[in-house]
Amino acid sequence: DYPPTDRPIAYETTVGEEKRKNIHVHEGVTEPQFVEMRNQRDQTLEMPVLILPSIQVNIRAGHPPPAEANGKTYLKIPLNVL
Repeated sequence: DYPPTDRPIAYETTVGEEKRKNIHVHEGVTEPQFVEMRNQRDQTLEMPVLILPSIQVNIRAGHPPPAEANGKTYLKIPLNVL
């Protein structure tokens, strides 16, 4: 959830609530409409700040990367890419 500054983070919801309130996938939105809306919106957004650490954890189903030889786990951030 990326909330506006005037409301708290929402971390729980129901299918019914999303059908009523979600601006992207509410009742009546077709797949082509959703794809078009997302493509247009995504072109205006910068890369999320935490995308690189998120991918490293999400790709492992929420588990951190394996520990290095020193026993410590690191999230690796490329300095000359992206």
